[in-house]
Amino acid sequence: MTKTYQNLIGGDWKPAASGATFTSVSPADHTKVIGEFPASGPADVEAAVAAAHRAFPAWSAMPAPKRGEVLFRIARLLAEHKEELSRLMTQEMGKVLAEARGDVQEAIDVAYYMAGEGRRLFGQTVPSEMPDKFAMAIRRPIGVVGIITPWNFPVAIPAWKLFPALICGNTAVIKPASDTPACLVRFVELLVEGGLPDGVVNVVTGSGGEVGIAIVDHPDVKVISFTGHTDTGVEISTRAAKTLKRVSLELGGKNPIVIWEDADLDLALDSVVWSAFGTSGQRCTAASRLIVHRAVHDDFVHRLQQRVAKLVLGDGLDEKTDVGPVINESAVERIASYAAIGRDEADLVIGGEPARDGDLAKGSFFRPTIFAEVKADARIAQEEIFGPVTAVIGVDDWDETVRIVNSVKYGLSTSLFTRDINLAFRSIRDFDSGLGYVNHGTIGAEAHLPFGGTKATGNGHREVGQAALDFFSEWKSVYIDYSGKLQRAQIDTTFIDEE
Repeated sequence: MTKTYQNLIGGDWKPAASGATFTSVSPADHTKVIGEFPASGPADVEAAVAAAHRAFPAWSAMPAPKRGEVLFRIARLLAEHKEELSRLMTQEMGKVLAEARGDVQEAIDVAYYMAGEGRRLFGQTVPSEMPDKFAMAIRRPIGVVGIITPWNFPVAIPAWKLFPALICGNTAVIKPASDTPACLVRFVELLVEGGLPDGVVNVVTGSGGEVGIAIVDHPDVKVISFTGHTDTGVEISTRAAKTLKRVSLELGGKNPIVIWEDADLDLALDSVVWSAFGTSGQRCTAASRLIVHRAVHDDFVHRLQQRVAKLVLGDGLDEKTDVGPVINESAVERIASYAAIGRDEADLVIGGEPARDGDLAKGSFFRPTIFAEVKADARIAQEEIFGPVTAVIGVDDWDETVRIVNSVKYGLSTSLFTRDINLAFRSIRDFDSGLGYVNHGTIGAEAHLPFGGTKATGNGHREVGQAALDFFSEWKSVYIDYSGKLQRAQIDTTFIDEE
């Protein structure tokens, strides 16, 4: 029997006001239905925002250390239910179980980190230019936060957004991706079990066109945090500007791994396979470009082909599986269209087609794909494919490498493999990206450092780490004058009593 899920509004689990529903199915086997979910609309968003608005005064007034205690309890619950959440994620999203466990672990790490921030939430104390006057800046919560999350990290990314928002004293309305709503609902159930008060977090499932737009347009939603496609981010930013909402956008990537002539090729090979084909390439940080020095180009491509040929496609719950499905059939079609473009632009080394043999025909699978002799301006080297496809570009010198690395419109993650410390530091200086790695792939961000990119990857804000607190809080400057007289800053500049 198909499990029925509901929206969480004001502490109550409810169907959509319209009664409409949609289903979520496993990408590894389309005959396996994960659950039935509310196909919500503006009326449900209105109710959820109203609940969050009502909950805001009490939650924001709770001392931040006490909010931190709630997050500590939530962190422990997430740890206790890690395997359950991981298995649900693999079933609903498709990533192999080891990766799903990593996804949940990110949420646990962020919960613990932000719980600790409840006893910090550092402000600033500075000397006043006037005598007998105290000056400081403090953080204040903003209000109701609208959170719109993607399907590829259905627990980690909601945690990245939600936990800093909560520790700052905000309340939230979350819309999960329609491909992975079960993961988010179960995640929030654990938040409620951890003691989160009614209305502090609300969940509304449904389409972006109905639910997402209603959240963005609602006048009582003061902040929007979105991760997803660049075009959608632009639309959100444009709509939100009409009501002067604060907006954080985490968008696309076209991330390079540079393999220099002195690189440890075995290490680089392991990292490329993980970065390019982990999560079936469905990461904004996936290594979709390999920029390889000509001195080692042919050797590396040969080694990579041999390694990729051995990768096993299948259900992520199977321990033998290396690469799981892509999220749905639309994704298969999009990736196949880029593979067709790649055949015209470059040399196909391996893959390039959907996998339809045996049990794979039940799901949405695409074979890991490598293109070689790719020109830097080719479409497969410039556009985000979001699938298990990587393009190899040969280079001869550093200046050419820097030009190619920075030639795309995105600037999320970059990587360099080299034994030359001087070159390593040049990459930090020269590569235009928000994340930089040396002798490591393009994936693997940690919870205590900022996450985000440059250029079309986003609008400058950062997730996780202390930087996230700047987005989810307002700075308030406070002046306390205990001189007993009027003191005018910038005007009264003489402080010596001449009497």
